[in-house]
Amino acid sequence: MNKKLASLMGMAAAAALALTACGGDTSGGDAGASASGNGDKKELKIGVMAGWDEGVAVSNLWKQILDKKGYEVELTGADVAPIFSGVSTGDLDLTMDVWLPQTHKDYMEKYGDKMTELGTWYDNAKLTIAVNKDAPIDSLEDLAANADKFNNTIYGIDPGAGLTKATESKVIPEYGLEKMKFLTSSTPAMLAQLKKSTDAGENIVVTLWRPHWAYDEFPIKDLKDPKNTLGTAEHITAYGDADFEKDYPTLTTWLKDFKMDDEHLFSLENAMFNGTDTDNYAPIVDKWITENQDYVDSLTAK
Repeated sequence: MNKKLASLMGMAAAAALALTACGGDTSGGDAGASASGNGDKKELKIGVMAGWDEGVAVSNLWKQILDKKGYEVELTGADVAPIFSGVSTGDLDLTMDVWLPQTHKDYMEKYGDKMTELGTWYDNAKLTIAVNKDAPIDSLEDLAANADKFNNTIYGIDPGAGLTKATESKVIPEYGLEKMKFLTSSTPAMLAQLKKSTDAGENIVVTLWRPHWAYDEFPIKDLKDPKNTLGTAEHITAYGDADFEKDYPTLTTWLKDFKMDDEHLFSLENAMFNGTDTDNYAPIVDKWITENQDYVDSLTAK
């Protein structure tokens, strides 16, 4: 998740991980065969940006949906740069997690003309400062005057994260929060403190971001940011390779209509990442699908 936060603030991506399993057909079947007779190629390679939870979540969701419809879906995890490169060259067919207009701007300028825009499925991706839902304030403008009600403390994440730097350089000085302690350590430590304070019924201020499963797990709300110190919301869009619409006409239609609201996305992430110690997400996603069957069925209804 640090990679995402660093990118959000325009920092360089971490060293690229080599793309794996991007070679030829390993199924023994015909890569050009139609999936369930709907005109789409049977095999689909989805590039998944390592550490970007929302992309991991929706990629696994679509894998389970499409596998059941006769596709053969392969998820390939890698860093941001090789994902964009792989889609642009056709080594990968699809990636679900392009953040615009700012986070992936440079990658789109380099590779975008060789990619196919499909659908924007989430439009409220942003950095946040969150508090417990029953906290006595609703805006960052009111935090300094009520700091004592929050133990004069803001709980942050990793010291090197983009969110941490934005909080230090913009949020704190703009809203006069210099007298509050800003404790940074790690995302797990922040979440542990959030759980502890929630269980104790205490007020708490944390640095956070949308989308994140914490919004499903805990009763929290974002503080308004009238000075726009954390920037505006971005949207997350799926992109395919240059031939995607020709190779996957039915899937193109589904993805162009695909939308995921906070409730569904946060609950899916919560099921997959909160307290689980596994990379085998299939049974977790399958269980989530059964609990959200009407929504999932609607994604491929056309």
